Amino acid sequence: MNKALCTAVMAVAALSAAAEGYQVNTFSAKQIGMGHVGVAMKLGAESQIFNPAGVAFSDKTLELSGAVAAIKSSATATLPDGSEFSTSSKIATPMNVSASFRIYDNLYAGVAFYTPYGSTITWGRSWPGAVMNQSVDLKMFTVQPTVSWRILPNLSVGAGLMIGWGTVNLDKALVSARSMDRVIDLQYQAALLKYNVARTQAALTGQPFDLPEPQQPQTKYGLMPPASVNLKGSSELALGVNVGAMWDITRQWTVGASFRSKMNLHVKAGDARVDYADEMARAVLGETLDNLNYTNFDASMPAPWVFTFGASYKPVEKLLLAFDAQLNGWGTYKYLDFKFDQLPEFDQHLKKDYHNAWTLHLGGQYSLTERLDLRAGMMVDFTPCNKDYYNPETPGMTRIEPAVGLSFRPIRNLSIDFSLMYAKGLGTECGKGSFADFLAPQYNAGLAEYNAGVAAYNAVLSAVGLPAYQGASLSELPAEQEFAAKYNVHAILPAIGISYSF
Repeated sequence: MNKALCTAVMAVAALSAAAEGYQVNTFSAKQIGMGHVGVAMKLGAESQIFNPAGVAFSDKTLELSGAVAAIKSSATATLPDGSEFSTSSKIATPMNVSASFRIYDNLYAGVAFYTPYGSTITWGRSWPGAVMNQSVDLKMFTVQPTVSWRILPNLSVGAGLMIGWGTVNLDKALVSARSMDRVIDLQYQAALLKYNVARTQAALTGQPFDLPEPQQPQTKYGLMPPASVNLKGSSELALGVNVGAMWDITRQWTVGASFRSKMNLHVKAGDARVDYADEMARAVLGETLDNLNYTNFDASMPAPWVFTFGASYKPVEKLLLAFDAQLNGWGTYKYLDFKFDQLPEFDQHLKKDYHNAWTLHLGGQYSLTERLDLRAGMMVDFTPCNKDYYNPETPGMTRIEPAVGLSFRPIRNLSIDFSLMYAKGLGTECGKGSFADFLAPQYNAGLAEYNAGVAAYNAVLSAVGLPAYQGASLSELPAEQEFAAKYNVHAILPAIGISYSF
């Protein structure tokens, strides 16, 4: 039972998706087209997310903005033997809605709703890495009321209260198909040994013998996991702050900085459900794994702090250039801790060993006409993952993400925004992760008993001058196994938005 629950614990460990894998940079359809830059730009209501101080530079009474993106991602895993497996994931649709209004000429307030974190990936039920992950659907939502104050004509500050919550729905195999096949082989070899021992005893004693010879099992699991678990849960509310400052140095240069604090998504009473491939798997595994259907798991996932600073520059009236440097505070994420209700002996403390990582944004916007703005940009997202503690639920790697976009204003106060970003991972040399094979103790104990039986049988055969029984050459199963692969990812991210002000 201990090993079984440790394996289930590794399923919960998949909640620790890779940083750039589940950190979503889709806070604005406009800004996606500029490489998602914006900490030193006056974006009206949308500044609540990028830098709350920017809202106070508005000259509008009311601003409304909303956007939705459609992320279609694909990942491949290349195993050491050269075989390749790909994901088949549904489209993720992060969104954002913002509203701001003037209280005084230099004081604004607003509220924003956005999805700062999320991941959707499906490797499929039957692939060699199923014991690490089969699928995951992770979402985090944030509501942020904001106040922004321009304390000087060229200097403003702002702050927002982040109220966050999330959901997770994850599937993974609890048992390796290869290990289950070896258990079946061992059971067959043990039955065959018993048959030969009985036949020899009958021959030596002159007793009749009519037992049927065991047949080689037809069931082989191949890549089909004999048992899988679904983990589903919703987090409690988490609180954080988003604060920032913005300064117009000159009419051409603006600088800004913002800080979003760390939040912790805590799933207090998640549900686990075990499914079996067939009745044979249930018969072999059910006595242990069925315990998971009657307990809850408790786990936490970090939403790290983010510090961003940058500058914008207008070399000419129609052209705006901007650069952001964003530091993501994953360095505090060293371990993943979780608990099982009523089973404290199985609480886990798993090493992750992430490090802080940068995301760089560069973009430009050109006002072609009074009604049409064109944009282009680039984002480089550096991975914080440690490749020695790797899980394929959202393969972590450095990514390069070029983007283009435009805004069209059919009337003066209404803007319709389009953008398209492409994300290309630079690949991993070899990401490896370990998992507990809970069948190993059962198999190894059975193997020791089988080998002892072969030795005893051969002693009898030797005593009566008969040739030794060869049996099968079987080796032990390691308690900890490793899954290694080279990963690559790419994604396409179109977005559409609309904003209105007066």
